[in-house]
Amino acid sequence: MTNYNYDEFSTGDYDFDTAFGPDVGDKAPDFALTTASGETKNLLDFSGAFLVLEMGSITCPLYQSRRGIMETLTHIDGASSAVLYVREAHPGANIQSHKSFEDKKACATRLTTEDGESRTVFVDGLEGKAHAAYGSMPNAVFIINKNGCVVYRAEWNNPSATRKALIALLAGHAVTAKPYFRPALPTTVLRTLGNAGKGSAADFFKGLPFLIWTNIIKRNLRLFFGRAKTGSGRTTC
Repeated sequence: MTNYNYDEFSTGDYDFDTAFGPDVGDKAPDFALTTASGETKNLLDFSGAFLVLEMGSITCPLYQSRRGIMETLTHIDGASSAVLYVREAHPGANIQSHKSFEDKKACATRLTTEDGESRTVFVDGLEGKAHAAYGSMPNAVFIINKNGCVVYRAEWNNPSATRKALIALLAGHAVTAKPYFRPALPTTVLRTLGNAGKGSAADFFKGLPFLIWTNIIKRNLRLFFGRAKTGSGRTTC
């Protein structure tokens, strides 16, 4: 593993085979963080019965491709939805790796003002302590109940599966999740990498064969044959 805020993406920056961070039934880590709008709030100080927490950055094609569905979750009664802004997934000449917290907050603010992200955006610290506590994946998602427990987890957000899980949880049902990996639309990939600038696309496509093998094939097969843990609004931890 390289330093947290890498200048160039490499598949070696992530451990795609080992699950880190809280699992279903575990206590969700809480942090006091600055939001993109400049407030200081606790991550787990949310209204409603559940919080849907997604990891993301402006240079992550997967996160960018999921925003349409994920933002609709803010309109579901009983649920809160937020983004934890993490390191740049695919930095380039235009949107570089963060050298200071101010750099990171500026990118998070740009996500809200230029890209139109409407959810609360929490800005992680420069060295990514909150991100590490939640497993360090670039587009993971967690659903957390009012007991502060993780009741749904996906190392890669599948927005349709996340939405179905949330609706089931709000209806009082337990959720056994198998969020299969879904790639981003090619148009979103090209637009996101193009906005990041020179170097971003080259680094991404260099690692693409490995990413396809690790996530679309290996990860999905592991989910298919594996047994998922069950969480609900009543889960305690």
